[in-house]
Parts: sequence; C-alpha cells; structure tokens
Amino acid sequence: MNPLVIIAGPTAVGKSALSILLAKRIDAEIISADSMQVYKGMDIGSAKITKEEMQGVPHHLIDILEPTGDFSVADFKDLAKKASFDICKRGKIPMLVGGTGFYIQSLLYDVDFDESNGKVSLCRETLEKEYDELGPDVMFERLKNVDPDYCEIIHKNDKKRVVRALEFYLDTKTPISKHNNLEMQKEPVYNTGFFVLTDDREKIYKRINERVDVMVKSGLVDEVKRLKDLGLTKENVSMHGLGYKEILMYLDNEISLDEAVYMIKRDSRHFAKRQLTWFKRERNVTWVSIDKFGYDKEKILDFMCEELRKKNIII
Repeated sequence: MNPLVIIAGPTAVGKSALSILLAKRIDAEIISADSMQVYKGMDIGSAKITKEEMQGVPHHLIDILEPTGDFSVADFKDLAKKASFDICKRGKIPMLVGGTGFYIQSLLYDVDFDESNGKVSLCRETLEKEYDELGPDVMFERLKNVDPDYCEIIHKNDKKRVVRALEFYLDTKTPISKHNNLEMQKEPVYNTGFFVLTDDREKIYKRINERVDVMVKSGLVDEVKRLKDLGLTKENVSMHGLGYKEILMYLDNEISLDEAVYMIKRDSRHFAKRQLTWFKRERNVTWVSIDKFGYDKEKILDFMCEELRKKNIII
C-alpha cells in the first residue's frame, strides 16, 4: 500500500508553512488539496503559495486550469491519484495539503461521488435556474428539509454543491450526506498519516482577519478587476471562491469595499468553523494543536515524524 501524508485543517492555521518543513524532512512532494489554487491568475485571494515559499519542494495541482474552467471533486481525484502514484514511483512520499475536505476524502477513500460522468441532467438545469431565480436562502432551506447534515458542512452560497445535493436527492431519494458517509466507511487505499492542525479558535479568527487585510493591501481588488475584465462573472465557478465573489460585488457597485472586506472576514471565519466540523467527523486523524506545542515548529515536526515512523511511512 502506497504511503500518503495528509496535512489538513482550517484556513489560516499554518498548513502551508509547516508542510514545507515536513516535506523537506521526509523527502516528500506536495499535492495541493485547495479548490481555488488550481486556477491560474487567482493568487492573492486564494493565498496561493509562491515559488519562493515552496523552497524547492515540488508542488502539484497548482495553476493547472484557466479561471474560466470548471473543476470538480472527480477531476481532483483523478489528477491527485495520478500525481501520488508518480511521486511514489520516484521514491518520494506524496503529501496532500489543504483544507478542502471533499478533495481529501475523494483521494483517501477512492470515493465515488457519482458525478454522472460530467453530464448535466435536465433536473440539474432546472435546479440551477431555480437557484438563480429564487436565491440561495430558498434553495438552502429546501436542502435543509431533506439533508440537514449536509447543510452543516456547506455554505448556502455554494451553488454547485447545493444544486448537486438537491439533484442527488431527487434522483435517488437518498441524502447525499448518507451516500458520502457510506463511501467514507471504506478503508483508506493508502498507508496514511493524517494530521489535522488546529489552534485556539480566537487566534485562528484573528489570523483570518489579518490575512484578509493583507490580501486587500496586496492588490486583491486589482486581481478581481483583471479577472472581470477577462469576462469572468459570478456565473463562473472560480468566482464563487471566498474573496472573489465579494470583491466582484463591490466592483459591480452592489456593496461598498468596507462591506466586501467585512463579508470576506465573516465568511472566512464561518468557513474555518465548517472545516473543523468536517474533520471532526473523519476517522483515524491525528489532531495537532499547535498551541499545545508552544508554536514550536521543530517540536511539532518531531511529533509528526514519530507518528509517521509508527505507521512505517518513514524510517
């Protein structure tokens, strides 16, 4: 069974920096499990790692798609599986890093998300039209009536997942959360060291607020304006990402910049909370509370390496 190291956790907890240090220690290559960093030219809002920050550690599934493209969890699983096998063939260890739980589970359990081979059914077309006409609140409430568990881990503004969950229920009369839970009862297809980083929640929220301020100062508005000038709108999946849809609303004169920044911070905090809820449901996870280590990265790395030795992932 091939090895797979996973570093997950809420946004702004410090996954990228720690993953670089661990990758250099254990001779790993990193596969990004971030639903936004796949898009080219979407750097500031996605907090995309820079070449300098990579410190020579190879990264996969970053900058692989134009922002006009669509990218599904099924696409991710196929590409991540190929990357992990290629990394192992070279005698390296694949390390999956990110906060998108759907993506991590799809690879770890070889999950069948029943994407219908990419075909768009008439049911989905109708639901998408209703979402646009009736709004996210109405459609999210409709989903909550049939699948309240799934509503705990997705946002009402995530049109793609709200519509897909409603479509799945209408097609199968089964909540998609039940389907996913059954899929997750499968055994992992890798010898896995699965670490979830966490910290005091208020400290995470503080870092989120600070990160958003840095994004704005670093040119987030200009980045979104450039994307808008390329013809991207709220209809594009890439523009549904946190930071992008709010700034797009500002550029469309729907809200002020202050309101956009407030919304990004608020929704990012809510997102971090949902990420923690998601990972708490995961099996066989090693939780790493970085505050318990006094924020000493070397101590955290020593602990993680010892766990990987116990699993015979490293010697």
